[in-house]
Amino acid sequence: MVDINLTLETTEGSRPLTFSYSKMVNAGFTGKNQEEVRHHLDELAEKGIDVPDSTPTLYPVVPRALSTDSAMDVFGEETSGELEYVLFFKDDKEIYVGLGSDHTDRNLEEFHIPRSKQICPNIVTTSVWPLSEIQDHWDSLTMRCSVVKDNEEILYQEGELGLLLNPAELIDFVKGKIEGPLDGTVIFSGTFKMLTDEFVFADRFSGELVDGRLNRKLVFSYDVLPLDYMDVE
Repeated sequence: MVDINLTLETTEGSRPLTFSYSKMVNAGFTGKNQEEVRHHLDELAEKGIDVPDSTPTLYPVVPRALSTDSAMDVFGEETSGELEYVLFFKDDKEIYVGLGSDHTDRNLEEFHIPRSKQICPNIVTTSVWPLSEIQDHWDSLTMRCSVVKDNEEILYQEGELGLLLNPAELIDFVKGKIEGPLDGTVIFSGTFKMLTDEFVFADRFSGELVDGRLNRKLVFSYDVLPLDYMDVE
């Protein structure tokens, strides 16, 4: 088991939360409109990227790759984040929601998507909410992210969570892929399309999950630090 120290924010207050987990998975291509997802996959395939035959998809990720750090070291210049909601599944009765980034090596992704998920950390907010507090207005929650590249801030992704599989649908999908109970599992949801035409290999990534009904939000940001102190052939 691995522990991550978080803060549980509820409508009644906040308290420290140590979440213990043994598995982490990254879902992909989880858009509600699967015809649109297929169109996007066709576009990726035209660029030479090896895309899955069916969607949604699910990839196992090294559990210790989960982090709340405000910076990450990466190998190479072609990496970028993806904004996703994150489920911390303690058991069927206790599930928490955070926000995170599935940061991916885009060069490696062209050859092997599962391996590209292992080389960069999964960054997550330091605070989470009980799923039970937001389930009744889930689709109205919004998440957005911006990136900074060469000192220019760019709005990168934005949309309502209703565009993606909701937690019940996502959990059912994951349960169909993993043997045994999901107790102690961290689930990254998959993301929606970018607002830019191409990936932005940014210097900084920032995201927020906004709950307008309860007037609160979760935020995080991190710097991307390429290992550029020596030449590698």
